[in-house]
Parts: sequence; C-alpha cells; structure tokens
Amino acid sequence: MVAKLKALWELTRLEHGLMYGIGVVIGVVVSSGLDIEVEKLVFGVLTAIFLQAAAFSLNDYCDYEVDLRNKRMDRPLVRGELSRKTALVVSVMFTPFGFIVALLISFEAFLLAFLITLTGFLYDIKLKEFGVAGNIYIAFSMAAPFIFGSVVAVNTITLAVAILAAIAFLSGFAREIMKGIEDVEGDSLRDVKTVARTKGIKVAARYSAIIFILSVLLSPIPFFFVDKFILDFKYLVPVLVTDLILLKISAELLLGKAEMKVIKKYRKQSLLAMLLGLIGFLGGAF
Repeated sequence: MVAKLKALWELTRLEHGLMYGIGVVIGVVVSSGLDIEVEKLVFGVLTAIFLQAAAFSLNDYCDYEVDLRNKRMDRPLVRGELSRKTALVVSVMFTPFGFIVALLISFEAFLLAFLITLTGFLYDIKLKEFGVAGNIYIAFSMAAPFIFGSVVAVNTITLAVAILAAIAFLSGFAREIMKGIEDVEGDSLRDVKTVARTKGIKVAARYSAIIFILSVLLSPIPFFFVDKFILDFKYLVPVLVTDLILLKISAELLLGKAEMKVIKKYRKQSLLAMLLGLIGFLGGAF
C-alpha cells in the first residue's frame, strides 16, 4: 500500500503541485495582501495541485517509450509499479476536480485554468515534439501559479506578479533547455526537436547558461522596485543563494561541462535553487 502511494506521488509529482500551490499563494498575497476569502485561496491551491497532477500523469502516459529508452527509473511506469492505464485514469480523474474548484473561484480563474491545462495536454500529446515551443510551455507553467494567484485575488495580473512570473519563466526555460541535453537519446524516439538535438549539446548548454544569467539579472528588481519586496531581506537572502547556484551552473555550462551525467546533477541543483527562490518570494510576500 505504501509503495503504491509512493508511486502515485511520483506519477503526479505532488512535490511540484505543492510548489505550484505556494506559487498561487504568493500571487494572491503580492497582488492583494491577505484581503481575500479563505475559501478562494484554498480553491486556488487545490486547482494548481489537481491540474498539475493530471498533466504530469498524462505526460508519463505519453512519454512511456521515451522514458524507457532514457532509463528513467524515477518514473513508476518504467519501474512497472503502475500501468499506463492507471496513469491515464489518474489524469482523467483529476482534471474535472481542478476545473470545478477553479469555477468556484470565478469564471476568469476557470478560463485561465482551462487554457493552461489545455495547452499542457497539447504539450503532452504533441507540442513537446516541437522542442523550443515545448520548453516555452513548461517555462510558462512555472510562472503560471503566480499569474493564477493574481487572477484569483483581483481578476487581473498586477505588475509585481508579472515581474515574479518573468523571473520564474526565464529560470524554467533555461532548465528545460538544459534538460534536453540529458534526454537527447530518448527524445529521438518522438523526434523531439530540442536545442540539444537540432543545434548540438554545446549550443544548448550556452543557451541555457545565458537564460539562467538573465533570470539572475532580473532578481534584484523586486528588492528595489516592487512594493512588498523593497529592502526586504526575507526575499533577498534566499534569492541570493538561488542566484549563486544558478550562476555556478551557468559558469560550468559555459566552460563546456555538459555531459549527460553532469546535467542530471545540474537539474537537481537548479530545482533546489528554484525552491529557494520560491521561499524568497513567499518570505517577501508576507
């Protein structure tokens, strides 16, 4: 039973769902403070968790052969702990729950959630094969929780949230281009046109590094110019650590350290960096 629950957690990537939920909370607080009904806030978090679980489950269903070729033993379908049918059922089950709770917030929230989810499903089924376009979608999905939180709170996207979303988008975009280096062999099965496959690993490493650096350059803006974050060290300290990690990864990528086994390490480090950045956003929002 415990093994099955662990496999379901890995299938739906619930750790990502929790991060997305935190992103929604940050978007709410940055755009409106805590001047919001508790029910709306809870529904916003649940929308993020349910719909990301649906998207990740469908992703594993569609990517089964690719993950098998890439020896992705972190995937429960590859390990044989869950079937492809189970992954499809989980996706179908979570999708309506996500839409229902979004509709309970507002029609605007439902519409945004629907469009993001529809694009996510298109990514899983086909868009991923277009490489950079797929990378852009994944990067947007990392910025979307902040945007969704702003829509939940005030039915629009505030400037402060747009800046935070831009930082999240750039770091997510860089990470996805870098991930394409690790998955280059398996991606050939679906003819996924990543930068690594179309332009080579060295070019992909350079692109990833430059975009990481751009995200780092944007990160001081909230500290100096966004009301809730001005001279707030609860924001600055975690974000500085995030920046240092991303700059270290960027330097190594620019120096040509882009072997597949090393990229796996960079992916873990960049995920940690993004989590710390999220903590900084959350700390600064309150």
